[in-house]
Amino acid sequence: MKVIKELKSCKEILTILKSKQSKDNMAGMSRFGINVENAYGVTVKIIKEIAKTLPKNHQLADELWNSGIHEARILSSLVDENDKLTEEDLERKVLDFDSWDVCDLTCNNLFVYTSFCEKKIFEWVEREEEFVKRAGFVLIACAAVHRKDWENEKFVSFLPLVEKHLDDERNFVKKAVNWALRGVGKKNLVLNQICLDFINGLSYVSSKSGKWIVNDARKELVNPKIIMRIKP
Repeated sequence: MKVIKELKSCKEILTILKSKQSKDNMAGMSRFGINVENAYGVTVKIIKEIAKTLPKNHQLADELWNSGIHEARILSSLVDENDKLTEEDLERKVLDFDSWDVCDLTCNNLFVYTSFCEKKIFEWVEREEEFVKRAGFVLIACAAVHRKDWENEKFVSFLPLVEKHLDDERNFVKKAVNWALRGVGKKNLVLNQICLDFINGLSYVSSKSGKWIVNDARKELVNPKIIMRIKP
């Protein structure tokens, strides 16, 4: 049965989200390092189900985002229109990131599809704010999956960024750097070999975070099961 998408008000949607709140889920989110200060504990699965009932609407998405509610911001990333986002919108929203899941899902659902994606990668990885820097590297990983219009050379141009920031010990940053490297290396077999050669050239790395990023990425990129899944 086809879902009839109806444009609800921001207030109505927030009421729906609040009706599905769960303290147990909030406790679980907190254990996974998610900021639950303004959260209801609604699962991503339920948020996606709500998104399916709504039409894409940039104004509604902006209102949901500005509510400051954790789940509303994730929903915002699902109903927004990427072609209507301005560069200023991206800069405003990236500064609002206060949890890794909102950061990752917004990048994956929305930012990666904008015309500003490549520019923001190069800008944000150089920023000092933890979630802004994370967003830059998350966009690399997301682009490796979603940007079919990008050639291999563009992904190779991101590897120096990985090398430059291997020593950032902050948990949310180093995991994103690792994700970016693994993501590029799993895009296709050519990039897989380029990334492995790149990793082998990082034998000089001595920092704890750098060693973890390099060793963890190598382990995945040489895994026969992973290689079998990678497109030629």
